This record gives sequence, C-alpha cells and structure tokens, in this order.
Amino acid sequence: MAEKKCAQCAFRARYDRNPESLLGRLWRWHAGWCPGWNGYMRSLPSEERTRLAEKYNLKKYK
Repeated sequence: MAEKKCAQCAFRARYDRNPESLLGRLWRWHAGWCPGWNGYMRSLPSEERTRLAEKYNLKKYK
C-alpha cells in the first residue's frame, strides 16, 4: 500500500516541479523520516533505490 501512495504522492510531484517551493521543501523534510517512504525505498530494486537517493539527495539510501 505504501508503494502506490509514495509512487504517486502529490507532494513529491510538487518537489519534482519546484524543489524550492514551500510544499516541495516540506516533502523533502518529510521524506527524511517518514516510515512509509522508508518502507517504499526498501521495497525498490537496488538500482531504482540508488537513482532516487541521488535525485532527492537521501544519503542513507546511497
């Protein structure tokens, strides 16, 4: 269930469109500690997890 929600997250899309927006920055902060996002990242294949970690600068998944 977390996989679908995180993959289609509207706040994540806001970050992708404009990382400096208030909602974009809020999502980035939230992604650092969100249990759903952490589970989603762990469920991804290694290559995809690494790609997203680099895209969103999430050091704990690199």
